[in-house]
Amino acid sequence: MNICMAHRGWSGKAPENTMAAIRLALAEPAIGGMEIDVQLSRDGVPVLIHDFTLDRTTSGSGLVMDHTLEELRQLDAGIWFDEKFAGERIPTLEEALQAVKGRCTLNIELKATSDMYPGIAEKVLELLERYEMKDEVYITSFDHDLIRQVRQLDAQVVTGLIVLGRPVLMLEQLEAAGANILSMGYPYLTRELACEALEKGYKVIAWTIDEPRDMQIVMSWHPEVQVCTNHPDRMLELV
Repeated sequence: MNICMAHRGWSGKAPENTMAAIRLALAEPAIGGMEIDVQLSRDGVPVLIHDFTLDRTTSGSGLVMDHTLEELRQLDAGIWFDEKFAGERIPTLEEALQAVKGRCTLNIELKATSDMYPGIAEKVLELLERYEMKDEVYITSFDHDLIRQVRQLDAQVVTGLIVLGRPVLMLEQLEAAGANILSMGYPYLTRELACEALEKGYKVIAWTIDEPRDMQIVMSWHPEVQVCTNHPDRMLELV
């Protein structure tokens, strides 16, 4: 059965990377996974937000990394989506872990390079240790070196490379980074690559698929391809 992964929480129904979107996804038992994006505040606290700037999804502006947690918490992260979500805040990763623990797999995307946010891997792993959630999460990133760093710090955690495009020697790159997951933009993923990766023991995530026709195609390739979507309801109707 293809796992349905809610992208940035249930972001088709609530503002992305907020507790409202997380709670909506958790309320649907058929959603087996959830993806969130993590950066660091200026004072080094892991927080949930996708863009490197605040402008699109909050009432603030400027770089996330230039604001302390206290400053970030004063921003409205919901009203841009719909007035009924006014007052939603940028959550901390700790809040997300507390909500999700024991309920579904959490795919934590590190929105960073190891140079941009020094210590981000250690801070995330420290929280996973504290909440005993290492076996409930994936840690993924576009940055191969950062994933290699996570693997060196803790070989127990499942890690993945995020890829937009179709590089040569893809499986060799996963091996070099010590990754367990291929997380690929679905227009670039093929049945052949997905099945080869799965046969070699890797997990495969296809993102971000919102059209039912595309979902059906990807799901037909192999029952273990995980589908990351802003609209889990569309996938669950197909299932």
